[in-house]
Amino acid sequence: MLSRESRRIPMKSISAVLSSLRKDAGLSQRKVASDLGVSQAVLSHYENGAREPKLDFVRRACDYYAVSADYMLGRSDERNEKTPALMKALSDAVAELQDMKSSGDALLEKLKNVY
Repeated sequence: MLSRESRRIPMKSISAVLSSLRKDAGLSQRKVASDLGVSQAVLSHYENGAREPKLDFVRRACDYYAVSADYMLGRSDERNEKTPALMKALSDAVAELQDMKSSGDALLEKLKNVY
């Protein structure tokens, strides 16, 4: 059975998330509605909570804003759950490349001294 704390769902509604994502991106309702294949009126209803979006729209909106479904549904504070792991992998790769460059530079210096 889930603990009381693990069952707690953040209070942010999908309407609030949709609205804040659009505003954070600096996009108009008209632009987002067009990009997501709905009318501006429908998007407005979704953003003000007058209507609940269907699953197909939620999927498109998640892809559009590059966020997880859990974030879109207000179940997570992480916009993209893969982001922390991806950022660590990228950071590790950059560090490895920097090490390789340092090793390569040292090898070049040794080779220069040979000639």
